Parts: sequence; structure tokens; C-alpha cells
Amino acid sequence: MSEGNRLAHEASPYLRQHASDPVDWYPWGDAAFERARHEGKPLLLSIGYASCHWCHVMARESFRDPSVARLMNERFVNVKVDREERPDVDAVYMAAVQALTGHGGWPLTVALTPEGRPFYGGTYFPPEERPGVPSFTRVLNAVAEAWETRRRDVEASAAELTAALKRMEAALAADDVGPASDLAEQVVERLEALEDPHHGGFGAAPKFPPHETLRLLLAQPGERRLELALRVLRAMARGGIRDQLGGGFARYAVDAEWRVPHFEMMLYDNAAMLRNYATAYSRSGDHHLRDVAYGIVGWLQDALAFDPDADGRPLGARAPRRGGEGGGLPQEVGFFSALDADQQGQEGAYYVWTEAELREAAGADADLAVERFGVVTPGPFEGANVLRVAATSEALARRHGVPEAELRARLDALRERLRVARERRPAPAVDDKALASWNGLTLGALATAGRLLAEPEMLALARANARFIQARLWHEGRLWHMWRQGQRSVEGLLEDYAYVGLGLLELYRATFENEWLEWALELAAVVSERFHDPAGGYFSTAADMQRLLVRPKGYIDAATPSENAAGAELVWWAARYESDAARQRQAEAALAGISPAVLQAPQAFSSSLRVLLLMQGAPREVIFAGAPRSQALEELLAEWRRFDDGRALVLLLDGSTAWQAGLPLAEGRLPDPGAGGERVTAYVCRGGTCQLPAREPEAFLARLGEGGWEVATAIDTARGQR
Repeated sequence: MSEGNRLAHEASPYLRQHASDPVDWYPWGDAAFERARHEGKPLLLSIGYASCHWCHVMARESFRDPSVARLMNERFVNVKVDREERPDVDAVYMAAVQALTGHGGWPLTVALTPEGRPFYGGTYFPPEERPGVPSFTRVLNAVAEAWETRRRDVEASAAELTAALKRMEAALAADDVGPASDLAEQVVERLEALEDPHHGGFGAAPKFPPHETLRLLLAQPGERRLELALRVLRAMARGGIRDQLGGGFARYAVDAEWRVPHFEMMLYDNAAMLRNYATAYSRSGDHHLRDVAYGIVGWLQDALAFDPDADGRPLGARAPRRGGEGGGLPQEVGFFSALDADQQGQEGAYYVWTEAELREAAGADADLAVERFGVVTPGPFEGANVLRVAATSEALARRHGVPEAELRARLDALRERLRVARERRPAPAVDDKALASWNGLTLGALATAGRLLAEPEMLALARANARFIQARLWHEGRLWHMWRQGQRSVEGLLEDYAYVGLGLLELYRATFENEWLEWALELAAVVSERFHDPAGGYFSTAADMQRLLVRPKGYIDAATPSENAAGAELVWWAARYESDAARQRQAEAALAGISPAVLQAPQAFSSSLRVLLLMQGAPREVIFAGAPRSQALEELLAEWRRFDDGRALVLLLDGSTAWQAGLPLAEGRLPDPGAGGERVTAYVCRGGTCQLPAREPEAFLARLGEGGWEVATAIDTARGQR
């Protein structure tokens, strides 16, 4: 089809990138399968995403080659899928390719029977054969010949693989789980054995940021776990995986030292980074980690945040900065999905520097720039350099004989000059779809960081993001997965409900604004009713959605946290708030049987272990009853924030809604309207035992001490400083 194909009117930017391919692409749907059945052809399924470098490479080399397209069109029915638009489809066929080959990745290439059963798979295939890798045309011809000459054998092997995939989905639905604390200690020992002692992180290159493993370590008390997490976070912050000028993080590093990234920059990665750096700063008081967290928020505002009622451009300089109240924000703020790895067909061109380019842009501070960022000639990335922190501000201050504060001011000015110079280059393309799930992760990270850093701007941005999700992706009691240019599409998946619901709980914890808790409980009810498997756990797709070959469950932490663990955590919190014992048991059963998998692959099941530790810990509640936004309440909250490690149920009963009165936790605790507007009472309970009510900060602190609570932060939460 030389004048375009069926993808031209799809909502996904990635699918539209392939609309002018000569390949006769179909989007995922019944039409492709009906044609395959009618013509007796296999389907060729290609899965990728907009910011994927190797997806672009395969498109240039093969999908835009008329001879390759002719072969594909003659012998296959071709289907193109955006993994970010349809993560459920991607999950099923990624599992199939991993079962067939032992590895996976994108672009994902899978041959299917007309019933959708996989029988061959791989990832990127080059246009010409390479040692150990067949050419794409050779693969196409071999697969088509096998289908045409040995169809019965192919169908039998495809049916066997499908059955194996279904067994894999059921494998973790066991009914027994051991003590999570014992499991956590064994996991720490495993991680210490895997740690790279020289460069930080776990294992060899390529190195992906271990988001959920870090969150697990930071969620547990103890210096040993904290130091293990800090070593990784500090190494990444120094490396080229962090954009040292813009503040965001790339998806992964191709080397063991975190120096050279794969340059695509994803919303979900930076949401996870923000949460972990803010938490690490709260635990350690290390101001470098705080600065990294602020840098991530700045990058989010500059690169991906947008006003849905405006022009769709990122907010950039229109957004308020550190210390502001967020008054310059629009009412709603959404976040786009990613920045592309390629600029004008060249990977990383926007980010890399030759020494000559750096010296010209740095001006009088050229020598300082070379020293700070470790720039050499020729550079290690195709002759250029990826900026990294080769010398700390402390070391440079000593070396140059100046106070560190003066040196840091020079570095700030230097970064700004380099950033301005870089902005003259062609910018990376923005994947301008907004996903409910990824926005939910960002919402939760902003709310957590705003609470831990006592930063009103971050909380204002979190509120605006929650309003965007509510206005654009929530409709008639259901979430939608994707929004782009005014249109929502794809029914909500478990990841959407779970990540958004948990983000709302974080926003409530930070603000005590009733609307966010009420909505989170509503989302949890949907998860419990439409996604629950009576055999245990939560499906990735709802019961009333289009059925796939396998109805997947997301047990594993992949690019984003385990959907099953997130769904279980949301339902568990909601059951605690609503005192619903049946739903609490349902949530706890979702993680039964997870122990062997955690020990075998701790990094793949870190979020499951973190949630399991939460569920098995002694239940804790802190309930405030009285006037919101009063001086008395603020005094109690100032003390509470020092102890809040995110594991206690928190609730403010102000008597403003009938919904509150219906909560069993509110019985006998709702404020007396005649008692005076300033009076606030705190109820502290742990392990089913409640202390005497407290109304003064001193008494409140005494109750926390009597209950065995410990201070959870190393900083002054009133000012976000040590």
C-alpha cells in the first residue's frame, strides 16, 4: 500500500509513525484475524513504542523497504501494536517470546496462527544476516514456508505453547506464604551478593535502574538497607544516565558505570526516580539527593507536563519553580509519555558534546566544565561525550581553593549556559499521548515528594494532575487508558486503576483532602469487582473486556511495578479504611505463594515483597478528628510528619461529608459541631490497641512513644531541610 495503510487514523503516535509504510498494517482487532482466517495466512505481529531506538531502526531498514513490504504483504497479515497503548497484548506475546527464546525486548516480532496463538518469535532482525542473527527476509520466508508446508505441526506447537503460557499465569496462585520479614532478610543478602561494588547497581551491563528494589529497601528500617539503596542512587545521579543539564533520567545505561545511556526518557522511570530520591533524602538528609529530586520535577515540567486546554506544548518555563505555591499552574496538568531516543535519525544527538562544543558554550568556565563533566577528545560515544559528574563540587572546591557554596553557584550558572546552548539543537520528539497508569505513578511520586520535602509546588502539581486524570480519563465510573488530543481510548486496565488509586491515596496522605480518598476507594471497588480472580490475584484486564489468548496477570516488576501487587495494595488499603474484612483477605490472598519466586528473582518481585511486608506488619492507624486547616491541626500534623513512614492508615475526620460518617473508623470519633472550631483530637492505634486520645502536641508525641513509633525522617519536615 504505497499511499498509506490503516494506521493513519489511529490514536497512537507510534502507530501513526507507520501509517506511510508500504506494509499493509492492521491495528490490533478483529479485522486482522478475520482476514487471516479467510485467507489461511499466519499473522505477523510487530510490537514497539514511539521512543524506541531499535524500533525506528527496524522501520527504516525493513518496514519502509518496498521489497520487504511486498514479501510481508504476500505471505502474512501484518499487525502493528503500540505496547504502551496495549500493554495487555504486549504482556501476552512478550511472555511467549521469552518462553521460546529465553529473552525479549522491543521491537517484538511474533508469528501467530489465525487464532492468535504464537509459534515463532524474536526481537530486532537486521536486513542482512549477521553472525548468529538471521536476516529479516530469511525469517519471513522460513516462517511462511513452515506454515504452508507443515501447518498441522505448527498449530500443534502453537497450542502447546499457549497451554504453557496459561500454566505460567496460574503458577503463582498458591495458597501459602511465609513470614515476609524472614524473606526480606534473605533478599537483602541476595542483593548484597549481586551488588556491583565498584559502580553501584546489581549485576552487569546493560543496567536498568532497579526502581522497585530501591523502593523496597527504602521502605524498611535499618542502616544496612538504606546504605545499599544510597550507593545505587548516588552512582546513578553521577552518571550519564542522568541528564546533567535537564535533570531527567534515561531508561537504562548500556555500560556497567552508568555512563552511556540508551537515550529514550520515559515518564514512568522519572516518576519512580522522583519517589526514590525524595525518600532517600528524607531518610539520609543528603542534600545532593534532594537536588536530584528537584531536578526531576523541573525536567517533568519542562519536557512532559502540559495543559490540556492550551496548545498541548509542555509547560516549560510557564510552571512555577521551587518554593512557589503553584499559583501559576493551570487547573489541570497532564503528562506526556516520553522523549524519543533519536533526533533526526541519530541516537542521542541532543545530549552529547564534543570537547570543542562544550568549551565554546561554557566560555570562561570551559576548563571547569571539562573537569566537572569528564569530557575528553575523542569522546567515548561515537567520538562525543555524555555529560556525567566526574568531579564533585566538594572536590572541585578543594582543588580550586574556593568555598563550596561559591563553586556550586558557578556550576549552577554553567549548567544554565550549557542548557541554553543545547536548546538551539533539534529537540527530541515528544510522545504526546497521556496514559492513565503512568500519570498515576507520577501523581503518587509528586504527592510523596511534596510531603517529604515539604514542597507546596509539588503538591500543587500533584493536585492538577489528579484533576486532569479525573476530567479527561474518568467517565461514567470507569477509567480509560489513553488520552491524546482531546480523545480518550482503550478501556482502563488494572494498571490504570491501581496506579491512579495508589497515587490518590498518596495525595490524600499529603493533603487530607477528602475528594482524593473517596475517589481512591471507588477505584479500589472496581479492581475488587472487575479484575479479581476467584483463584487468587488480579487479572490485568477486566472481566468484561475483549478476551486475549491468555488473560494475563502482572506478577513481575518490569518497566513498571507489578499490577497484581499494586492492585492488591490498593484493595488492601481500601479495605482497611472501610473495615471490610472480606476484601482485606482477598487482597492478601493475591500475594499468597509468592515467596519462592521472590527468592529466585528478588528484583522481579520487589514490589510484591514490599506489599507483603506492609500487609503482615502490625496494623497502625492515626486518626485526627476536628477542624481542617486549623492551627491546632497543623501543630499535630507537624509532629506526625516526622513519624509518617507511609505504612500507617491516616484519616482526618472533619464532619464535612456524609461519606465520613459511614466509615466504621469514624464511630465515636466525629467532631462535635458544638465543641469549637479549633479543637482537634488525635487517636493513635497499633496492633489493635489504641492509646488515650491526645489534643496537644506533647500528649500526641507521648502517645506515639507509648505505641513504639519511631521517627522516620532525618530532616526537618516543616522546612524540608536537615
